[in-house]
Amino acid sequence: MKRTDDFLGEHRLKASDIDMENLVEVFIKDMIDGLSGKEGTLRMIPTYIEAENDFLTEVPVLAIDAGGTNFRASVVKFSGTGQIESGEIISYRMPGLKKEVSAKEFFSIIAGYIKPLADRSQRIGFCFSYPTEILPNRDGRLIQFCKEVQAPEVVGQLIGKNLLETLGTPEKKLVILNDTVATLLAGKSESFNRSYDTFIGYILGTGTNTCYIESNSNITKNKDLDRERSQIINIESGNFKRGPRTDLDIVFDNSTIDPGNYTFEKMFSGGYFGGLCLTVLKSAAIEGVFSRKSGEKLAELVRLSSNEANNFVINPYSHNNILNNCLKDKRDIESASEIINSLIERAAKLVAANLIAVVLRTGKGKSPDRPVLITVEGTAFYKLNNLKTGFEELFNSYLSGDNKRYVEFTRVDQSGLRGAALAALID
Repeated sequence: MKRTDDFLGEHRLKASDIDMENLVEVFIKDMIDGLSGKEGTLRMIPTYIEAENDFLTEVPVLAIDAGGTNFRASVVKFSGTGQIESGEIISYRMPGLKKEVSAKEFFSIIAGYIKPLADRSQRIGFCFSYPTEILPNRDGRLIQFCKEVQAPEVVGQLIGKNLLETLGTPEKKLVILNDTVATLLAGKSESFNRSYDTFIGYILGTGTNTCYIESNSNITKNKDLDRERSQIINIESGNFKRGPRTDLDIVFDNSTIDPGNYTFEKMFSGGYFGGLCLTVLKSAAIEGVFSRKSGEKLAELVRLSSNEANNFVINPYSHNNILNNCLKDKRDIESASEIINSLIERAAKLVAANLIAVVLRTGKGKSPDRPVLITVEGTAFYKLNNLKTGFEELFNSYLSGDNKRYVEFTRVDQSGLRGAALAALID
């Protein structure tokens, strides 16, 4: 039987196979190229939200958070001391889940959800977490829905304009943003009595993404911006195209419904990690890492969720786990655990490289009294076995010496609603 360590080494699946310095350098270069509009790099999407501005206090705002299958809304106000005052949160399912709906039906249903709240505010912040082109007026044109929502007529439509017209209030101010931008702003909302040099938002859940604040003078692909100002940039980091993929990453990517897209997040995000683990385990079985009986059982396994893979390495000998039921002896269990833990260690390094690159790109956080604040959301970041611990070690080690930066991390409850509210309160 082949040694597990030899298998991991041959396929370059260890964290030690990643050149951190080179990966950080490449990521920063792709950020710069994306700001100039070069094809094939990070998208670096302008949001037209100027997060470095002060936000209004004592002004009620309707905050909406829509993503996946869920729709939530609440009227929110920030006090003069920065404390958030939130009313009752209403919660519904997104329209178009049970059957296909027209554009008119889609906007009518949403307007019906929020009508009792909309009369209480002239401002609306809408965290709309589907692929959307953000326009200079901070409205958004839908690019596509995820597969759960069936409303094809909405694709290409202006979300804010249509919703306000359906409500009969076209004069209201409405800002569209995505969940990563909302995460950054949620962190800013908690910084009222603390001085930070800049803010970063990061999500590692089903997918992954990062946003940060960039000077308009560096966004050379858009010539119409006021060069003296700044705005949040949605990096679309999950679609980073130059991650250190291995042969087995490519095999897994080719098995997904969209090969070649979002290849970076397919290496570690929650929506893909289980599938990647299964691809690697099956390859290990073919190459003789496991006993014949375990290999046969793994070959029969059609699906492995990220939760199942994670729960296995947390408790490898639990009989309630689908992987444990495939593995026929202690050595096979230990080998499978070693493989999955190696993929998690690699994930921690990829996440660290991503955030290190963004911190360095900001040029901020050089003084301990004005650190960078990074707000992190997403179950994969917090729940994947030892990922957060491994990430912190690598992140803090790299940002030392000549690269020394002062950084704080936070997590904010109801970040989608908080961030949406703040977006509508920044003029």
